[in-house]
Parts: sequence; structure tokens; C-alpha cells
Amino acid sequence: MRRLDLEFQPRRNSPLAWSLLAVASAMVAGLVLLQHSLQAEQVERETSVHSLEQQLGRRPATVAPLSSAASREQAERLAQMQSVSQQLQRPWQQLFAMLEAQPQDNVALLSLAPDARKGQLRITAEARNLEAMLQYHQRLEASAELSDVSLLNHEVLATQPERPVRFTLTATWETGHARP
Repeated sequence: MRRLDLEFQPRRNSPLAWSLLAVASAMVAGLVLLQHSLQAEQVERETSVHSLEQQLGRRPATVAPLSSAASREQAERLAQMQSVSQQLQRPWQQLFAMLEAQPQDNVALLSLAPDARKGQLRITAEARNLEAMLQYHQRLEASAELSDVSLLNHEVLATQPERPVRFTLTATWETGHARP
């Protein structure tokens, strides 16, 4: 009796089949690598286009939503920047010219503290006596740049031999000529 062969497809170990399989595998691997490099290049170009559009102003910058603490911090920074902007828009030269034009024989300015949001100016000065302080107050009230000049406090420096008066005034700083 002869041996029974139940294989439905005979085995063929031909080198042509193996070489075709190797070539096909190499082509698939090459195409996968090519697709990967093309996708990376596409992402890079999209990023470049996005940044160029932002620079040109055609696309708004994407901003992640802020937490409440970050929102408060951003609001505080914005308020500080607005305050600085208002300070820079004040007519400083007019104020300094007016203060320098005041007779300084009996009064010495110690400090100036402007508040741009309130439109007020705090002046700390020292006068030789109470009458010199009152005259300085009246001259500031009569100036065109300041109004509502008020005496906040005063102190007679009794420890010094001449007994000068240190005082603080507040005034509304008129800024009709501020830059827009």
C-alpha cells in the first residue's frame, strides 16, 4: 500500500515566493516610514502657519481658561498696568513748573505722592512757622493746576530750635490737558 498524502496544497519552497514576500514587506515598511515622516512634516508646517497667522493678526491666540486665582492675579496686573499708564499720561511738566514757581523761602517740599486713579496729589512739606504753612496752602489753592487743597495733618517739631511745622496737604490735580 501506498502512503496516503492528505495535504491539499503541495509545499513549494520556491525562492521566488520568498523574494516576493521580502520585497512586499520592505515596500510596506518603507510606506509606513514615509507616511510617518509626511505626518511629522505636516504637523510642523501647520504649527508654522499657525504662528505666522498669529503674528499677522489673522488668528487669535488660543488661551486656556484661567482658574479663579489666576484670573484675580491677571485682573490685579491689569489694574496696575492701567494705573501706570494713567500716571504716564499726566502733565508732569506743568505740575513741576507750578510747584517750582511757588516761593520756596519759608517752605521746603519733602515728598509728592500722586494718585492717578483718584486724581489726587499728596504733598508733604516743612514750613518755618504756621503762617508760612497757611500762605503756602493759599497759594496752592489759587493755582490753576490744583483745587480742593486740604490740610491733612501738621506737627510742630518742638525738639528743633526753630520749631518748624511739618505738614501734609492733599489736592485734586486738574488734568484737562492730559494726553489721550
